Amino acid sequence: MPQSPLRLGAITMAGIEADIAGLSKFMAFGHFSQPWKINGLEGSKDMTESPALYRRFGYARVSTYGQTLDAQLERLRAEGCTKIYREKASGAQSERRELKSLLKALAPGDVVTVTRIDRLARSTFDLFAIVKKMVDAGAQFRSLAEPWADTSNSTGRLMLAVLGGLADVERDLIRTRTAEGRERARARGQRMGRPLKLTPAQRREARDWRAAGVTLKELAERYGVARATISRACV
Repeated sequence: MPQSPLRLGAITMAGIEADIAGLSKFMAFGHFSQPWKINGLEGSKDMTESPALYRRFGYARVSTYGQTLDAQLERLRAEGCTKIYREKASGAQSERRELKSLLKALAPGDVVTVTRIDRLARSTFDLFAIVKKMVDAGAQFRSLAEPWADTSNSTGRLMLAVLGGLADVERDLIRTRTAEGRERARARGQRMGRPLKLTPAQRREARDWRAAGVTLKELAERYGVARATISRACV
């Protein structure tokens, strides 16, 4: 009497062997070499859209248009980054369109890779702020040139905490230097804020014209300023 295949519920030994063969076709970056079917479940070649699988993002930046991104792109592709956000802007520039797009696209489990941390930010304060946004989104950050900058392990998380402390110190130093600069400027008699649109002589002249019955509109047209400026000058 022929023996039937060993069955455990709906799972057969032949099915398990087919499953193993199917899994062997899984490629490094979330892709199957062909559409797959395992125990009645089907999927497409591209699995990067599945929330169960993390995505590898890269970020490359150069400061000027005379520089090239080629070396960074080559290293990021070698690390398996399937999408690389490219930027030609200063690291000190706060409004970086591609970086904002990257942060907006992050989902839990994603990994962001840079070749060096100075490609991401030029100050401790900015670096901490950007990496914190990634961590808050559930993503991980790593730098190829600085192995300690990897939030997937305990050392990287410790360094993130240290960066937070350094960022606070840097922010306090900037605030102190700014306040000291203002005090020195005041001591030299410099006026803080925007420059006046009317000189002291023009302000006195405007008050005299206003007292003589000239309207605010006429004075504004005469001096080429807004009516509100004339109104404040004539107080």
